[in-house]
Amino acid sequence: MRRMEKQAIFIMGPTAAGKTALAMQLSQQLPVDLISVDSALVYKGMDIGTGKPSAAELAQYPHQLIDICDPSQAYSAAQFCTDATHAMQQSWAQQRIPLLVGGTMLYFKALQFGLSALPTADEELRAQLAAEAQAQGWPAMHAKLHALDPQAAQKFHPHDAQRIQRALEIIIISGKTLSENFQQSVAQTLDCKIHSFAIIPADRAALHATIEKRFDQMLAAGFIAEVEKLFARTDLNPELPAIRAVGYRQAWQYLTQQIDYATMREQAIAATRQLAKRQYTWLRSWPDVQVLPNADHKIVLKALAPLLQCARAS
Repeated sequence: MRRMEKQAIFIMGPTAAGKTALAMQLSQQLPVDLISVDSALVYKGMDIGTGKPSAAELAQYPHQLIDICDPSQAYSAAQFCTDATHAMQQSWAQQRIPLLVGGTMLYFKALQFGLSALPTADEELRAQLAAEAQAQGWPAMHAKLHALDPQAAQKFHPHDAQRIQRALEIIIISGKTLSENFQQSVAQTLDCKIHSFAIIPADRAALHATIEKRFDQMLAAGFIAEVEKLFARTDLNPELPAIRAVGYRQAWQYLTQQIDYATMREQAIAATRQLAKRQYTWLRSWPDVQVLPNADHKIVLKALAPLLQCARAS
């Protein structure tokens, strides 16, 4: 029996587009191992607000890289690349196909194209930027970034403090835009053929309605109680990446009485829609990707027919 050529499947798309359901359908018909590509699903105890597959779904359709971190820990794109590559190697060793599914586009990009050798953090500059942000607000810092690097600023929400601060830090230290820094990266070669699919619904209004409906379902399922458990811990704070996740940040502000319930709901839905917009921006320029109008597994299976034949013959 000949060994099957190394292959990988990427299922990408904006939040609430149906990526997870599609991946689970595909796993019923393809010899795949599911690997999550989501910067929030890595955290334990953050289930409802992240849209994490249920315990029953995970038992039937196991995903790797879910529930691997405590919310007090930071998880980086570099760590994801290490973990995902290890998981992919395990799949190939078993003559299976890794199927990577999620919406954290930075992780997909780092895995496929490599991480750039960005300047290390400058604590003095970082403190200076933080003080400037405290005085002027993060939207003003976002405007500053837009003046220096419009392409990068377009990808970040005006209140995304961590990414805005890091982008400004990189530009000031290197004298180059983020794009210029990334172009100088040494690509990490995934020794495999990648089949990339992106669910990109044409009807943005329908996706926005789905996002609103899904968040209301999360609230009904006990999302606030979930965040209250995190809030009760003494080792968590709103500056941690886990707590800055969409929805959790707004719920945390509600629990600290910075905003009322209605405002929390409104801002969380708006932030989720902004996230979807940024994901669209990433996907518009993604190379060699097959666009799916919806989460129809039949379209994907048809495109992957040669791969399926190869897998059966191996």
